[in-house]
Amino acid sequence: MEEALRSFFLQLAKNQSMNSWAKRYGLRFGANRFVAGETIESAIAAVQALNNAGMAVTLDHLGEFVADESEARDSADFCVRTLDAIHDAKAEASLSLKLTQIGLDISKELCLENMHMILDTAKKHDLWVNIDMEDFERCQVTLDIFSTLSQSYEKVQTVIQAYLYRSLDDVKALAEANVSIRLVKGAYKEPETVAFPDKADVDANYIKMLELHLPSAGLTSIATHDEHIIEHAKKFIAQHHISRDKYEFQMLFGIRNNLQQQLVDEGYPVRIYVPYGDDWYGYFMRRLAERPANVSFVVRGVFN
Repeated sequence: MEEALRSFFLQLAKNQSMNSWAKRYGLRFGANRFVAGETIESAIAAVQALNNAGMAVTLDHLGEFVADESEARDSADFCVRTLDAIHDAKAEASLSLKLTQIGLDISKELCLENMHMILDTAKKHDLWVNIDMEDFERCQVTLDIFSTLSQSYEKVQTVIQAYLYRSLDDVKALAEANVSIRLVKGAYKEPETVAFPDKADVDANYIKMLELHLPSAGLTSIATHDEHIIEHAKKFIAQHHISRDKYEFQMLFGIRNNLQQQLVDEGYPVRIYVPYGDDWYGYFMRRLAERPANVSFVVRGVFN
């Protein structure tokens, strides 16, 4: 039943008609639990509240799979505005983005042009930019673009997904290059030809990647709500004397708030992934797919 629900929500995430409907009617049906509003102002307010609680933030102006050049340039401009807003608010935050949001599906050249503009702004403000990983079809080109950009910009990282068979080899290469990465389990529906179908295998691969990258010179962002993996990471960090500036735990806005605060209280660096904007539908569907129990928030939204 749970796997059927997961497939259902992942299919809904790709439905453009539903996405258009969601944009028209705004944050409803429980989505505001996971999305910090539709404006920069609402996002910065959420960032400041989390900063006051001892947590850093990575801020994501939501958007993906853009097929129109003007829309891609608008999305890139919004990323720049987000970086400016972080700087102006003196917030402890970085920027996350998807390459399809800024033109990857249109042309690699347009995407790189937009990334250089964004990273030049980030460099001016001394801020980090994280390049999110998307579906398997776009994995290699994302890593290629990241490799190009990381030669010119120091504060840029990308994401590796534990459910892909190829990911352990990718982490080996990235650890040898001493670049910074965020480790996640993965939230897209992929065929068994490229991804582990069983959760136990995904978890085991995540731990292998974690142990491989943590000793490297790059930052390791441990993005998970899985307490078993978090406890394993804590022990590995202590055993290998990994310094606080070489890792951080990352969690999603609105999920496991008590665990987030517990890690802060224990003295661990914590960063919260905070999405905002009107293009929230696909992100919200993937959160429901990851944990179908979150559907209860949708039900409450319908009746409220």
